[in-house]
Amino acid sequence: MYRSNGNYEAFARPKKPEGVENKSAYLVGAGLASLSAAAFLVRDGQMKGENIHILEELPISGGSLDGILNPTRGFIIRGGREMENHFECLWDLFRSVPSLEVEDASVLDEFYWLNKEDPNSSKCRAIENRGERIPTDGKFTLSDASSEEMVKLFLTAEDQLQDKKITDVFSEEFFESNFWLYWSSMFAFEKWHSAMEMRRYIMRFIHHIDGLPDLSALKFTKYNQYESLVLPLVNYLEDHNVHFQYDTVVKNVLTDSSNGKIVARTMVLEVGGKEQQVDLTENDLVFITNGSITESTTYGDNDHPAPVNHDLGGSWSLWKNMAAQNPAFGKPEKFCENLPEESWFVSATTTTLDDKVAPYIEKISKRDPYAGKVVTGGIVTVKDSNWMLSYTLNRQPHFKAQPKDQLVVWIYGLLSNKPGNFIKKSITECTGSEIAQEWLYHMGVPVEEIADLANNSCNTIPCYMPYITSYFMARREGDRPLVIPEGSQNLAFIGNFSETERDTVFTTEYSVRTAMEAVYSLLNVDRGVPEVFASAYDIRTLLKSTGRLLDGKKLKDIRVPWLIKLLEKKGLEKAQGTMIIELLKDADLL
Repeated sequence: MYRSNGNYEAFARPKKPEGVENKSAYLVGAGLASLSAAAFLVRDGQMKGENIHILEELPISGGSLDGILNPTRGFIIRGGREMENHFECLWDLFRSVPSLEVEDASVLDEFYWLNKEDPNSSKCRAIENRGERIPTDGKFTLSDASSEEMVKLFLTAEDQLQDKKITDVFSEEFFESNFWLYWSSMFAFEKWHSAMEMRRYIMRFIHHIDGLPDLSALKFTKYNQYESLVLPLVNYLEDHNVHFQYDTVVKNVLTDSSNGKIVARTMVLEVGGKEQQVDLTENDLVFITNGSITESTTYGDNDHPAPVNHDLGGSWSLWKNMAAQNPAFGKPEKFCENLPEESWFVSATTTTLDDKVAPYIEKISKRDPYAGKVVTGGIVTVKDSNWMLSYTLNRQPHFKAQPKDQLVVWIYGLLSNKPGNFIKKSITECTGSEIAQEWLYHMGVPVEEIADLANNSCNTIPCYMPYITSYFMARREGDRPLVIPEGSQNLAFIGNFSETERDTVFTTEYSVRTAMEAVYSLLNVDRGVPEVFASAYDIRTLLKSTGRLLDGKKLKDIRVPWLIKLLEKKGLEKAQGTMIIELLKDADLL
């Protein structure tokens, strides 16, 4: 496998890999990583669909890309994914997947047209004092010291950040900035999360710093991601005769590690409560999605909280069983154990049943929520919420089956063990109605009307996810297995708990990228995997982002971080009449 960039490789169609007609594939899990790997096996590996087997413990595909209409509870979304134009592997995949919405169009075509016609942005990124819009003016409010800490983190080699937390690289004043308010609520970062992953995020999305305050950097699907992404992909695979086997738990994959080689030899399954074994050869490729952020999810309803649950479930148990065989298979305990009690565990889906709540939504978003276009444009964060509560409304309807007079709202609290401002309980202890009441309180609904609206105008489903922020736990090299462990002949790890270079977890892109790398490596597909967009190595982007992070201040007006200070003292006079001055002026730093 090799990486590439540019149109030459992007538009190329690889030759059929040698010997592929004699190979088969088993994919553990039916989340986006496995579905993508199956699609790359079909499209680029030219493997027969009949030889591809997807094994899923649940009765449905999609993993954490969900969106369902539960017949007894109502509409449920556990979360949503923010996307951008430089998800190179994601768009490489979906250019080949036919849309279910638009005739003679791909999912990429549909997505591209939608976001051109209705571009995303937020007219209110944060509120406080019960529904008052915070006039941040797009400022990041980073102090000079915090700006310098940001530069130092950017320049630090990744191997110097092993097992370090964000609090190890930033002082307390950084966490008082608007930048941290935007960052933590948008990406679900907490102070104790991985400094290594935060650095990856800064480097990965530095070209979008300007769009962070108003979320104009983001793009969203028409409906929830299950209906907009998963269903078309499943339909594509079924049309190519890929075999789906649900209600199947893969308990272990037994491997032989000898002579510098790793070979998957046996899969141990549980189907219908009975154990089965599948013998494997080196021609049987095994792709494992190890770990899951939505494993062991529980649900409540308007009158009951979601039960607290810490069962490992199938995905974590499988990873632990595999890790016991070989240290190259990672350390799952770093991600599924010892999560702080303060961590985000609960989200909720509120469906408004009439038009009584809509005026409060419109007052803050400055958009008609029934118009079928962008509403909040992403997360709206309640700055003075004890729960660090945020909510969002995507384009409505968010479900194809959603009545036009209803709205679906997603709510989450980043801090799970704090009592609410209105409901004096932690979000973990709250019923759906109580979560809705806390949200309505912060939206500015008169106190005397809150309980009635929460119980009669809203239906709220709380969702407890014990591993939802496991991706971000502080880690070191080797904690996540490489996509292709060294010496592996027929085994790959895919998804957000496998390891690839430079890309960021908690994204659809990471799932698809690891799937693409795995397929191309094990089949020796002669086509480049698109490299992560290299904006962090573009001096123009770096200078413009620096100017933006400094809230538009000029070099001469501020005590700037040491790197720019060095340039100012020693380089600017000599740089007169060169492109350096042009670049600094273009970045609005002079």
